[in-house]
Amino acid sequence: MSEEHFKNVISHSKEYGFVFPSSEIYDGLAAVYDYGQNGVELKKNIREYWWKSMVQLHENIVGLDASIFMAPKVWKASGHVDGFSDPMIDNKDSKKRYRADVLIEDYQEKYRVKNQKEITKARKRFGDDFDEAQFVATNPNIARNNAKIEEIDVKLKEGLETGQLDKVKALIEELGIACPVSGSRNWTDVRQFNLMYSTQMSATDGESQIYLRPETAQGIFVNYLNVQKTGRMRLPFGIAQTGKAFRNEIVARQFIMRMKEFEQMEMQFFVTPGEEKKWYDYWKEHRLKWHTNLGTDASKYRYHDHVKMAHYANAAVDIEYDFPFGFKEVEGIHSRTDFDLKQHEEFTGKKLQYFDNDKNESYVPYVVETSIGLDRMFLVLMCNALQNEDLGEGKSRTVLKLPAALAPYQCAVLPLTKNDGLPDMARKIIKGLSLDFNCYYEEKDSIGKRYRRQDAIGTPICVTVDHDSLTDDSVTIRFRDSMEQKRVKLSDLEDIITKEVSMKELLKGLV
Repeated sequence: MSEEHFKNVISHSKEYGFVFPSSEIYDGLAAVYDYGQNGVELKKNIREYWWKSMVQLHENIVGLDASIFMAPKVWKASGHVDGFSDPMIDNKDSKKRYRADVLIEDYQEKYRVKNQKEITKARKRFGDDFDEAQFVATNPNIARNNAKIEEIDVKLKEGLETGQLDKVKALIEELGIACPVSGSRNWTDVRQFNLMYSTQMSATDGESQIYLRPETAQGIFVNYLNVQKTGRMRLPFGIAQTGKAFRNEIVARQFIMRMKEFEQMEMQFFVTPGEEKKWYDYWKEHRLKWHTNLGTDASKYRYHDHVKMAHYANAAVDIEYDFPFGFKEVEGIHSRTDFDLKQHEEFTGKKLQYFDNDKNESYVPYVVETSIGLDRMFLVLMCNALQNEDLGEGKSRTVLKLPAALAPYQCAVLPLTKNDGLPDMARKIIKGLSLDFNCYYEEKDSIGKRYRRQDAIGTPICVTVDHDSLTDDSVTIRFRDSMEQKRVKLSDLEDIITKEVSMKELLKGLV
C-alpha cells in the first residue's frame, strides 16, 4: 500500500459517510473526528466482534463500564500524574513538533524495509525452494541491517529509561534525522510532555482539578475487588471494557490513527503470581488470531517487542499492522505484574487481595493486559478493504471488501423500478429481514449504479426485486466480492444471508 492509497481511504471515508472532520463547518478541530452514518455502524460491529470474542466466548471474563471521571488520586497512584509523558522535540525551521522516539523508530523502519526487499527478491529468485528462515539467518545485508537496528535500540533505551534526554537528541543528530516537513536538522532539546487533560469540577467536591482518563485500565483496577466478590470470580479471570480515553498527543496525525479523543477496547486478566508468562504468551497468540480471523493477510501483521517497557510491565509487545505509512501499533499485550493493584493499596490503605482457597492464602494477583484501539482497528479495516478493481473493457469499480459480519449494512434490498408494486414488495422483504440484519433500501438510479454504491460502502449482498418476483416469489441476489448473481426463493433468502453475514460464522474461527 502507498501514501496515495491512504489519501484514497481518507477521501472515501468522507464521501461515503464513514468519517467526517469534527466541527467541519467551523473549519474543524485538529485531530478530532466524527463517525458518520456508515462509520458508526462499522465501529459498532468491530466493538461487538471484540466483545463477543472476549466476553461471550470466555466463561471467566466479564464486562465493566467505568466512568470517565475518577478520583484524582487514582492517577497519582497509577503514575500518570508524574510520569505519563512522551519525549518531545521541535524543529526550529518548520515549527513542527514530533515525538523524538517516533522519529528514531521511523528511521529504524527504513532498515526493516530494506530487509523485506532482500527477502522479496530472494523469494522471486528461488521460487518454491526458498527457505526464508535460512536466508534471514545467513544473508549479510540483513545481518548488517539488524545490527544497526539493535544498536539504535540500545542507545534509545538508555536515553529513555535513564531520563537522559540529551542522549536521545544526540542519537537523532548522529543518525542525521531531518524534519519531514522542512528537511532541516535544526532541532530543539528533547523534553518531556505530559499527555493528560485536566478539567475542573465543582468547588464543593473537595478537589476541584480532575482529569479526563488517559486509559480505561484504571477503572478496571479500582473495581477489581467489587467484580471479583460480586461475581464470585476465581483466578484466572478477566474484566473487559470499552470506552473513550483522552490524550494530549504531541503529534496527532495520520487521520484517525492518532487522535486526542479515541476509544479503547481493553481486558485485564488477573492471574496467580508466577503464571503471568504463560498467560502473556496465550493472549499474545490469541489476539493475533483475532486479527487474522478477519481475513487479513497474516504478513500484514507482526509482533514488535518494546524497547522501553512501561514502568508497570515485565513483558510487553505490540501487534503492528502494515499501514500505507508503515508498520504501526494496533494492539498492545502487557504483563503488568501487580504494580497497579499494589499502588492502589498503598494510596488508599485498603487491601485489594485475592483469597486463594486452594492455597489457603491471600495475595495480590498479577495482571496481563490486552489493549486495542478501536479507531485504529477501524483504520486497519478501511485500508485493507478499499480496492479499485479493473473489470476489463475500460470498466472498473471501487469496492470496500469488509468482513461481511462487520459491514455497516448486511444487505440492500433494491426494487428494479419505482412502480408496478415493486417498492411495496421490497419494503415487505426489508420488514422481515430487519429483525436480524441492518438493511438498506434504495430505489433511485439504475440498478447498476445502485450496485456500485453498495460496493463502495461494503454491503456484502444485494437483493433485487423485479417484475417476475411478483409472480414466482423469487428474487435475484448479488454477492459483493464475486459480483455473482443468482435467483433464489424468498423462503430461502434469510438462511442464505445468515450464512454469509452472521457474526456467529465469524466467531467460529476463534473457537
